[in-house]
Amino acid sequence: SRILRQLVTLLDEEIPIIAGSEVNDNPFAPISKFGRELVAELGDRTPVAWLPRDSRYVEKLATPDVTIADIIGDVDPIKAARGGHLLSDELTMHFGLLPRAHRGVFAINELPDLAGKIQVGLFNIMQEGDVQIKGYPVRLNLDVALVFTANPEDYTARGKIITPLKDRIGSEIGTHYPHTVELGGAITRQESWLERNGRPLKLADFMLELIERIAFEAREDKRVDRRSGVSQRLPISVLENVVSNAERRSIVTKEKTVVPRVSDVYAALPAITGKLELEYEGELQGPEVIAKDLIRRAAGKTFEARVGGANVDDIVHWFDEGGALKISMDERSETCLKGFSVVPGLLGLIDEVGLAAKKDPGTMVAASELVLEGLVAEKRISRSEELGYTRVRGESKGPGYGKTGGSGGPNLFQ
Repeated sequence: SRILRQLVTLLDEEIPIIAGSEVNDNPFAPISKFGRELVAELGDRTPVAWLPRDSRYVEKLATPDVTIADIIGDVDPIKAARGGHLLSDELTMHFGLLPRAHRGVFAINELPDLAGKIQVGLFNIMQEGDVQIKGYPVRLNLDVALVFTANPEDYTARGKIITPLKDRIGSEIGTHYPHTVELGGAITRQESWLERNGRPLKLADFMLELIERIAFEAREDKRVDRRSGVSQRLPISVLENVVSNAERRSIVTKEKTVVPRVSDVYAALPAITGKLELEYEGELQGPEVIAKDLIRRAAGKTFEARVGGANVDDIVHWFDEGGALKISMDERSETCLKGFSVVPGLLGLIDEVGLAAKKDPGTMVAASELVLEGLVAEKRISRSEELGYTRVRGESKGPGYGKTGGSGGPNLFQ
């Protein structure tokens, strides 16, 4: 739909039409009886209006209740009564959306949902370039570009494009998901609601990358239905939810800047679970489990891209020795930073690889969470909602491991 609406940028800024015409009559070649009679009567004094290109785009969503009268037109008895015309008079025509798009672009969204008998009504305009309204012995020679949108799976799921109509469509253009995380992130940022006229937003580039990678991971996951796919709406919704949660926290903690963290991505789970069509295996596990796994894998890929190769042995060793750290989502950045400083080498690593500057506590906290989530993804440490970040919990550990592991380090945020 976005591409179709941009087609008008290829048109002239303005075109002349006969003033008062419902079908954008060309003053030099009117197609309606109203236009022809006006030109015959007034000649060069025919009033002219100028139609901007944005007004030359007409769009209709294909819904089950769409009729031929909506698209092509019908007889208007009220117009006949008010004007004292016979019903056979052309002036009693009520033009549908297609004639009103004359000299412009007419778009139908979700074409397979359009009833087959309505699709038949488009044959003439696509082959001969004219339409006939009801029983009027008049053919309107329209100059209009017809464009349609359809999802590939819709051809069999909800309806279909009938073969003769498909044969008349000049070109079928397939779109695709962004090929790179960078391009996807740029689209996500452009389309997201980020300018909120409130506290200033500071969105770290690695956070945008992590959010975008969730969609990339979902598109490759065998538990997610490939036919339905994962649209760009997923990372857009996730980003908006992440920013909203960070904005809520800044209000609660009275911080002046909104800085999203990795923990905010987990708060955006509803934006992920509602957009995944799962296969049988995925249904067994549940959308929330899969969504958390996608976040974890996306964090791991982002960690590898940003921190890969750096020495994290000191961090892992601290957790292996029984250290544990539980983070509250609603703490101020300075408080969180004090907690992260307990982990040896964590803040130094962030400064070393350039994830965040030391004078920026908000981004430092987000970067710290990214490093720890990356280590969780690599299964070098564990994370749970009850215990926070702890050492890796293997199957050989006894039932009392949770208490032992949780008591070895500070829990600053309970």
